[in-house]
Amino acid sequence: MKNNFVKSLGFLFLLALTTFACSSKYAGFDKTANGLYYKIIKGSKDTIKPKLGDWVAVQMSWKYKDSVMFDSRKSQGGMPVRFQVPASDFKGDIYEGIKLLAAGDSAVFLINSDSLFMKTFHQPKRPKFIDTNSVITFNIKLITVDSPQGLMKKEQDELAKYLKDKNITVQPTASGLYFVEALAGKGVKIDSGSWVTLQFKVSLIDGKQLFSSYDRPEPIGFEYGKRFDTKGIEEAIGNMKKGGKGTAIVPSKLAYGETGRAGVVPPFATMIYDLEIVNVQTKAEHDKTVAAEKKKSEEMVQKNKTEESANLAKYLKEKKITTKPNPSGLYYIEKAKGTGARAAAGKIVKVHYTGTLLNGTKFDSSRDKNTPYEFTLGQNRVIQGWEEGIALMNVGGKATLIVPSSLGYAGQDKGIIPPYSTLVFDIELMDVQDSKPASIKK
Repeated sequence: MKNNFVKSLGFLFLLALTTFACSSKYAGFDKTANGLYYKIIKGSKDTIKPKLGDWVAVQMSWKYKDSVMFDSRKSQGGMPVRFQVPASDFKGDIYEGIKLLAAGDSAVFLINSDSLFMKTFHQPKRPKFIDTNSVITFNIKLITVDSPQGLMKKEQDELAKYLKDKNITVQPTASGLYFVEALAGKGVKIDSGSWVTLQFKVSLIDGKQLFSSYDRPEPIGFEYGKRFDTKGIEEAIGNMKKGGKGTAIVPSKLAYGETGRAGVVPPFATMIYDLEIVNVQTKAEHDKTVAAEKKKSEEMVQKNKTEESANLAKYLKEKKITTKPNPSGLYYIEKAKGTGARAAAGKIVKVHYTGTLLNGTKFDSSRDKNTPYEFTLGQNRVIQGWEEGIALMNVGGKATLIVPSSLGYAGQDKGIIPPYSTLVFDIELMDVQDSKPASIKK
């Protein structure tokens, strides 16, 4: 449980380290017997404080000197940070501080930086730019405190209410899964090794939707018997057939249990899955389908490779392009001569561009995003056709680059860009700047 806290908070902390100086007097702070400096602002009359193993939700931020390095209100959608209170790592640590609060209280804690890094965040040593024996300032507001037993009871009550409100009378399986069949499917039984294609939506019991495969271009496929999602949904799918539809009500013990899923699923959360089985294939049928699709893909790749030269020649003829290619095969067609600085290796260039296939299909455009693309020329951050073509331009210049696949993506399948595709780019060079020193590069 402690690892979850360290991963979700400590990692973000380490990503944003900067510098800070703190007064050594700590005016206005009280001190515990273990040496923790704290300042508490009461926010409620609640007197229940967290104990070891309780679940808490907090809004928190921390800083070193004047630099805020993490603020939960500005990250993870503003959602509170949830974790289970672990045993303390050292005397006067942040966990001791949290156990001083009741729900609704806010506090400021001063935590020794050496101990925080080496004992809570498990770093080999304190970062160089943080002074030894300095402090990290934590601002924390405790939102909720729940015991595991209380959360279990809450889940049971919410599930009972849900079943009653939805008039669900089916009995749970031996594992505790509730499955409400809306439409019986037909065909082969789903067994280990079967390839299942499905659509599904998943929500919390309060109706908050977490995911929907209907938002994707294609249904999701997976091999039944291998871990796909939660145990509950896998059990439900095992009782369905092709064309079947139903709702699986999955208690936390068959989902994400007492830990939940950081930032997404709370601890002890019942999940609601709306399922639709689109297709079911036996392992043999799926293997045959995969082999056929692989063969078809290989044939398409070979066809594109064989026909690329002829397609390019046809394009040049139809567009009445008489420009000769460079030795590399790149066609550089100047549309407007630039009068500004020349692009060169090591320079930061900014370009507007539109990219199309030979058939006119547009696959990308900086102009559609209203944001020029910026990169350092000569560092192979772009395709070779760009490296060569843009190096021939001056600021203000416009050109069309016809880039054969050997200078583009070759045999790679880029989705909308098939393997061995000649690409056409209309480019305008907007700006050229000297490369920034490494210490201040973006």
